[in-house]
Amino acid sequence: MKRIGQIAIILLVVSACKTEGVEKESKKSDVQSDLLDSDETTDEPEQTKTVKKEITLKDGLKIKWFEQGSGGVLKPGELVRIDYTVKLKNGEIIDGNHLNNKAAVPFMPGFGMQTEGWDMAFKELKVGDQVEVFIPSKLARGEKAVPGLFPANSDNILTLRIVERMKPTREMDGNKVWIFEENKKNKVLFGEGKSIEFHAMAFTPSSSLYLNTFRDNKPFTMQLEDYGLVPGLKKSLINAKKADRMFVYVPASEAYGSKGYLDLVKPNEAILYNIMIMDVSIVSE
Repeated sequence: MKRIGQIAIILLVVSACKTEGVEKESKKSDVQSDLLDSDETTDEPEQTKTVKKEITLKDGLKIKWFEQGSGGVLKPGELVRIDYTVKLKNGEIIDGNHLNNKAAVPFMPGFGMQTEGWDMAFKELKVGDQVEVFIPSKLARGEKAVPGLFPANSDNILTLRIVERMKPTREMDGNKVWIFEENKKNKVLFGEGKSIEFHAMAFTPSSSLYLNTFRDNKPFTMQLEDYGLVPGLKKSLINAKKADRMFVYVPASEAYGSKGYLDLVKPNEAILYNIMIMDVSIVSE
């Protein structure tokens, strides 16, 4: 069952994130944590704003633009910082970054991090857009309900501002890594002769959250020489340290390629990982 607000799940391990051109260092500790603070907030009620554009997509999903951004529409593999709220038709707020005391949070479209309606809407959106999205229940959570929180067959109203694209911390062979929290006291880097233990959540365009070691409390343990791990993920973990928290985008060519993996990853699908490094240690000879 999808939990209410899958971004809320992400926030269990996302408390901060690097953004393009901005790096902040804590003065009180060696933990680097670039807070997701928005440069501005817009509290003006949506109904008082001028609608500059409006479209209706399949199954009744509607998007209203109050502000329009520039550049190309967002694509899978691009990480953006968003300020969002999800309400029911009666106005009750059921999800949003401000419920977690965050001015904005990271989001990658196209990987089922939220409901189907979100990914449909993001195909039309650009950085700088400020919109209201009406998501009919069949594109939200359908017949699923959480007692006391939201009823079954509930339409959702998403208000959303796309703050900016987020530049990867590092890239290699098409793999992208965004490190959003690290402890600089930790000096042991994963590589040859080292063992790494990490938790991971994994998403593909066709399989939302198909892997979640946080839920099962069974982190992976591996060495660089081990076989069986997705090649792009292995490359992305090189130089990782204990307490690093990151998003990793692995293109299909660096994942399972044209073969896919069981019924979880279709052929030629990219994978998005949300990772927390639990430990990196030197392997005893």
